[in-house]
Amino acid sequence: MRFNLLPILALISTSYGWLPSEENREPLLGRDGTSLFNSSLSSDGKRWLPGSTPIRGVNLGSLFVSEPWMMTPTWNGMNCPQSEPRSEFDCMLKLGQTGGDAAFQRHYQDWIPESDFDKMVSYGLNTVRIPVGYWMYEDIVYRDSEHFPRGGLAHLKRICGYASNRGFYIILDLHGAPGAQVANNAFTGQYTSNPGFYQDYQFDRAYKFLAWLRQVVHENTEFRNVGMFEVVNEPLREFEDPGKTTYMRNTFYPTAYKTIRDKEASLGISSNNYVHIQFMNKLWNSGDPQQYLTNKNFAAYDDHRYLKWSGISQDKDIYLRTSCNDDRSGDAAHGWDWPVLVGEWSLSAPLDYNQEWNDYWRPDNNKDFYSRWFKAQVLAYEARRRLDLLVLED
Repeated sequence: MRFNLLPILALISTSYGWLPSEENREPLLGRDGTSLFNSSLSSDGKRWLPGSTPIRGVNLGSLFVSEPWMMTPTWNGMNCPQSEPRSEFDCMLKLGQTGGDAAFQRHYQDWIPESDFDKMVSYGLNTVRIPVGYWMYEDIVYRDSEHFPRGGLAHLKRICGYASNRGFYIILDLHGAPGAQVANNAFTGQYTSNPGFYQDYQFDRAYKFLAWLRQVVHENTEFRNVGMFEVVNEPLREFEDPGKTTYMRNTFYPTAYKTIRDKEASLGISSNNYVHIQFMNKLWNSGDPQQYLTNKNFAAYDDHRYLKWSGISQDKDIYLRTSCNDDRSGDAAHGWDWPVLVGEWSLSAPLDYNQEWNDYWRPDNNKDFYSRWFKAQVLAYEARRRLDLLVLED
């Protein structure tokens, strides 16, 4: 089982756009053609969402954007680089196009089997967030200088078919942007010291990717439950480069939004069947994502919460108290990003990975703490339901 318990949390059940439980939308249909979010049906199979039920899901991490830290045995078995830099780009550079394509085809096929989706259903999950890289649209890859695997689209289609047949709401997330949106991080697809995304020609490639993906989703029934596109995952923050983050917000964000909407209009998609378009929220510290958006219809916002990187003391009691009092919802009346989804969160506690296996943090020795901390985080995020906030787990 390759999906990780790194919660994605929550959307609000208003008329902002297509969420799983909303009315006046084309229904989400299972293999047998029945609505999978019909609250009049039995909930035993956990295949429908009444309006008051939180969205709870999982990220399909390292499927289409490899992150070696979460797939070490597979990464090593593919004969990918064992030392930094380690990214898909570096693995393909080592293996060559033909050998790399073959290795990643095996990875796509084996990483998340269809049976995992049945496990997700049995756990009460109802949403999947799927990170993808721009290189899935092979026409925009610079073959003379960029090294990425080919053939991912067929597997994305297959995976979304598995999810749609079981009634999952699907979020597609541009995790790896052209040129890399941050430095020295494999989640961009290329380990580089200089994030090159923040240039017009790279933005243009991202627009082409988003338009292409929107058309693919529209034209293939396997994607029928895709309800959200995230335009870029975890970009630079203002303290890293305020000029680039401002340029992203005043240029890339509004144009990416318009690109998707223009493609929907050209395909004859009615406005009530638009996808949500998602941006990282203010709490990510890239600035206000709404500042330069002239149209926010069916917009949504992503919040990532990793407590161990928040600057608090590495102490179990402090972690519990912080999570019990955590409020990530914001306040729409005072200009916060709304609706919001906690797209990633974690039970990883110490900053030093090696400390995770000492007696103080070792999961086998601290089941009560991790159980309580899990509940504290979920309750904190789901507590926003009193504000009509729904929650999604990663």
